[in-house]
Amino acid sequence: MADTPGTVLGTSPDEVQFRFRDDDVVDHGTVTVDSFVDQSNATAVRIEPGDDARELLPHLDRIALVEVNFPVFGDGRGYSAARILREAGYEGELRAVGEVLIDQLAYMRRCGFDAFAPDTPLDMADAEAAFARWGNVYQHAADGAEPIWQLRHG
Repeated sequence: MADTPGTVLGTSPDEVQFRFRDDDVVDHGTVTVDSFVDQSNATAVRIEPGDDARELLPHLDRIALVEVNFPVFGDGRGYSAARILREAGYEGELRAVGEVLIDQLAYMRRCGFDAFAPDTPLDMADAEAAFARWGNVYQHAADGAEPIWQLRHG
């Protein structure tokens, strides 16, 4: 994963604003988790709150995009979905969509999100500051950053 946000790709709802990948943007529509599991040709899926990301684990090899919807600020279930997918080996695009706020960006990156499509476009300078704010971390996460205690004590 790239360490700095890519170019601003879009600034209206449902468009990717920040991306940390070098491959092409997946621009075809997503289907629900239930629909995805019942199909064999879908390659993009959208996880809603309440969906179980573990249903996708047998299909990771054919998924190009997983969108995780954050319909409200206080719903953190999408963080768990992202971490489950990354820890299971998912390497495709993991896009946070919906109520994505500046305060959440760094934590979403730590959980494995590498693309962001907020409902309300975010200020680029604020977003870059948010992505860069924490130079050291205290625990392992999907982003692969080495915890500071490990750097200090090997």
